[in-house]
Parts: sequence; C-alpha cells; structure tokens
Amino acid sequence: MIKKLLVIVAVAVLLALACGLPVAAQEEAASALVPSTALAVEVPAPGGTPGGGLHKELKIKFIEGSAFFMSWIAIAFVVGLAFCIERIIYLSLSEINTRKFVSSIASALEKGDVEGAKNIARNTRGPVASIYYQGLMRLSQGVEVVEKSVVAYGGVLSGYLEKGCSWITLFIAMAPSLGFLGTVIGMVQAFDKIQQVGDISPAIVAGGMKVALITTIFGLIVALVLQLFYNYILTKIEALTNEMEDSSVTLLDLVIKYNLRYRQ
Repeated sequence: MIKKLLVIVAVAVLLALACGLPVAAQEEAASALVPSTALAVEVPAPGGTPGGGLHKELKIKFIEGSAFFMSWIAIAFVVGLAFCIERIIYLSLSEINTRKFVSSIASALEKGDVEGAKNIARNTRGPVASIYYQGLMRLSQGVEVVEKSVVAYGGVLSGYLEKGCSWITLFIAMAPSLGFLGTVIGMVQAFDKIQQVGDISPAIVAGGMKVALITTIFGLIVALVLQLFYNYILTKIEALTNEMEDSSVTLLDLVIKYNLRYRQ
C-alpha cells in the first residue's frame, strides 16, 4: 500500500512539473505587474507568424481562467491521471500468456508432478497464476475444496484489479464540478462589476463571462480525458476477469483428470 502511494505521489509530481504549473503561476504574477496592453502584444516568430504553439496558448488560457480555480482543476487532472497510470501499469503487469501458462500446468499434472505445477504457478505473475497456485495448494483435499478456494480467491483478486478506480471516478466528477463552480463565481463577479459601475457594458460583462467559460471548458476537457483512461482501464479489468473465470474452469477440469489418473 505504501509503495503504491509513493508511486502515485511520484507520478503526480512528475506530471505537475511536466505541465509547467510553476511557470504558469510566475506568469500570472508577472501579469499583475505588467499592463494589460503589454500582455496583449504578441511577439511574432521568424516568418511573421505568432510563436509559442499549443503549450503557450494553454498557459495563457490557464492564467485568464482565474488561477485559483484553474489550479484546482489542474490538480484534479494530475492526481487523477496518476491513478490512471498506476492502474494501467498494474493491469499490464498482470497480463500473461494464459494459453502457454495453462498448457505448462497441464503438462506437469499429466506427469503427476504437482510440485512442478506449483512452482510454475508460484513463479508466474498475475491473478491467473495466483488462482492456480491457491487451487494446487488444496489439490489433495478434493475438487469441492479446490473450487471453493478458487472462487473465494478469485473474488479477492477481482477487488485488487478494481482498486483505486473509485478515486478515478471521483476526479472525473470533480473536474467539471470545479469548472462549473468557477463559472458561477465568474458570473457573480461580472454582476458585481455591473453593480459597481452602474452600467451594463459589454466590456464589463465579457471579462467575467470569459473567466467563467474558460474554467468550464478546462473542467470538461479534464473529465473527458480521465474518462477515456477510465474506460480503457475497465476494458483491461474485464479482459482479465474473463481470463480468470475461463482459467478457473480449466483448472477444475485438470484437477478432475489428475484425480482420475493418480488418486484412484
């Protein structure tokens, strides 16, 4: 548990550094000191076209969208993405060549080499191998005991596969909620300015509306990206669960054949 937490924190820190959040914060502080007319001037790149690319545009929009709410959306994205990466790595390491593994177990049991089959299962990673090892450990107790052990341990392993997914769904829900919260507060600020000035001017309303819409856009983008990763994770979990169920049935067949051949 501690190792996984450290991995999540490390990945989150690396992603935060990669996203350049400190640079965005510095630019926001600089924008408070430099007149808005100076910030609006773009320095053309060689060739006469404005330079900076997508990364620069994202930082500009990040600053324009109120750094307080945009920072929370960015944190939700970074931490949620860290959980997604941790799950993808864990599930990828859980995948094995199931057909080859089952074939090697079947060959060992056909020879009556139960210890050899246990060693193969013990030295192979993944939930399928763990289920086989638990079943082979109770081979001498009968098929019914092996079946109960496989079913019970399979449920435990399924829980491990889904571990951390609830946090991903939390950040998927949080990102647009934070964006909508920024939208509402931006609208309130726009109406406050109208009340202070006493005039419904497009320039006054546009500033608050722009902040409001930018936070909403970024919140929805973060939720969409995390949702794509989450669906990919669910697909891998479903595939591994199906492999576990199919392999469990095959294990019971192998146990029955072994008992008929060597325990009568």
